[in-house]
Amino acid sequence: MAHPDDVDFGAAGTVAGWTDRGIDVVYLVVTDGDAGGFDDGITRAEMAALRRDEQRAAAKYVGVSDIRFLGRPDGRVEATLDLRREIARVIRQVRPDRVLMPSPERNYERIYPSHPDHRAVGSAALDAVYPDARNPYAFPELLAEEDLGAWTVREVWISGSPAAGLNHFVDVTDRFERKLSALRAHASQTAQMGEGLPRMLRGWMSGNAAAAGLPEGRLAESFQVVDTA
Repeated sequence: MAHPDDVDFGAAGTVAGWTDRGIDVVYLVVTDGDAGGFDDGITRAEMAALRRDEQRAAAKYVGVSDIRFLGRPDGRVEATLDLRREIARVIRQVRPDRVLMPSPERNYERIYPSHPDHRAVGSAALDAVYPDARNPYAFPELLAEEDLGAWTVREVWISGSPAAGLNHFVDVTDRFERKLSALRAHASQTAQMGEGLPRMLRGWMSGNAAAAGLPEGRLAESFQVVDTA
């Protein structure tokens, strides 16, 4: 994901379900979120350190302990070859079956998922999955210098896609409070929202549940799942 809190807004309930079933989950966060927050009295370096700590705290609510940061400047991410290499490196280190990422598409129906950093990370991550990580001749230095052989990711889950692309919904009603706790751990970003935060989440997630045909009162997270095997 691009920033601390992105995975929690988009998929914390789903992640909690994975870890509950014994699935190992690793977070890769491209920036430290140093351009976030609302406190003019804190330096950007202090904000970056705070947001790393907040992401670590949030991850505990959903059973994740392996969190990696690339430390790129918040708000200035581009889908460069160098970023593709960094993401492909982690894919080859972790060797995941599934990669969750932000959508590289602009969502005109709901603009918030379409932060430029989100789209850049989504584009670079998708390219890192296919073709970079699986191609033994892409970034040969990863093999020669770090002994990181090629790895094929079987599927990609995209968060924040336009509605027309959504094809998978996860009922997370029973894990809503864990998702909310994870988001409240990002206090520098969410504390000022107060009780507006759960109301906003329930609004989004009940809409997802309705789109999935779930009964009234259920809450869901939505994804575009792509077969990349």
